[in-house]
Amino acid sequence: MSIVLAATAGLLFAVGTYLVLQRKLSRVIIGLGLLTHGANVLMITAGRRGRSPLVGTGPVGEIADPLPQALALTAIVISFGVTALLLAL
Repeated sequence: MSIVLAATAGLLFAVGTYLVLQRKLSRVIIGLGLLTHGANVLMITAGRRGRSPLVGTGPVGEIADPLPQALALTAIVISFGVTALLLAL
C-alpha cells in the first residue's frame, strides 16, 4: 500500500511541476494545488506506521507519530491561503 501512495505522490509532483511551468495562471494555480496534494500524500505516507494516535488505545511503542498528520493539516491550510491569494490576482 505504501508503494502505491509513494507512486501517487510522485505522479502528483510530476503533473504539478508540468502545470506550474505553463504560462496560463489557471494552470499554475492547478499545478500548485497538485504539488501541495502530493506533499500531503507524502507526509501522510511517511507517518503511517502503527496504530492511530489516540490517547489510551494501546501501548506507547505501537502508536503512530502524530507530527506528520499535524504538518499535513498545516500544509492544507497554507495551500488554501495561497490558492485564495492566486485566485484574487
